[in-house]
Amino acid sequence: MIALIQRVSRARVTVAGETTGAIDKGLLVLLGVERGDDRSKLEKLANKVMQYRVFADAEGKMNLNVSQAGGALLVVSQFTLAADTGRGLRPGFSGAGTPEQAEHLYLAFIDYCRSQGMTTETGSFGANMQVELVNDGPVTFHLQV
Repeated sequence: MIALIQRVSRARVTVAGETTGAIDKGLLVLLGVERGDDRSKLEKLANKVMQYRVFADAEGKMNLNVSQAGGALLVVSQFTLAADTGRGLRPGFSGAGTPEQAEHLYLAFIDYCRSQGMTTETGSFGANMQVELVNDGPVTFHLQV
């Protein structure tokens, strides 16, 4: 399971012109599911995302997690994160989870974050989404479990 996280001052997702999720300060989480991912990987990655210290403290050092910084999550499914880009000029997706597996784990990831008290907005699984963000920093990290 892969999460590309970006520290944002604001972000939103629209589908067919309608906003499905929007946050101010927080993390945009692009979530990719790989074959073999399961609930234990999901919880490990969700905890890492929520606890990862990428926000500045009073001294300007990255010592605060998203909750400590008063932020929220915007979680967007992105199967292309599981692409094999090692050969040729076209990505391969044989390592990506099936659509059914990916949707199940994507929704479970969101539910888990919310169950931990994290304000969590979402995209729309499988839809053609437009994602707008203001990357604060820029700060972007690739997390994988």
